[in-house]
Amino acid sequence: MNNKITYSIGELAKQFDITTRSIRFYEDEGLLSPKRQGQHRIYTNKDRVRLKLVLRGKRLGFSLAETRRLFELYDADNSSAAQLEKVLELIEEKKVSLRQQMEDINVLLTELSGLEQRCQDELTNIKPLAKEVQSQE
Repeated sequence: MNNKITYSIGELAKQFDITTRSIRFYEDEGLLSPKRQGQHRIYTNKDRVRLKLVLRGKRLGFSLAETRRLFELYDADNSSAAQLEKVLELIEEKKVSLRQQMEDINVLLTELSGLEQRCQDELTNIKPLAKEVQSQE
């Protein structure tokens, strides 16, 4: 008897709060490889973990191509020092990119806060003038 846990596409969609269409898309992109039983897709725990990683990667800004590349490197030979070094290199590149994005976001937030303050100050100066003009009419 096979004790491996499997999932249907509907079960995974419900678990991760995504559509079955999204899961089929990730399959079409080569990120998931369910077994087939007639027309039904049978997902293993490996597929479930990969889906979780795809969705997490997406939230963190990894492209599907980057995620696919990481999977390919891992699948090729996860005991090879060269493969693991390449994965670490890709991770470091992504971290550098994310740090730059974070810095850019912080600069933009600072600039927006300055603009917001200038608008508030200007509005404070304009309101008394507008009231004065209305009272003179």
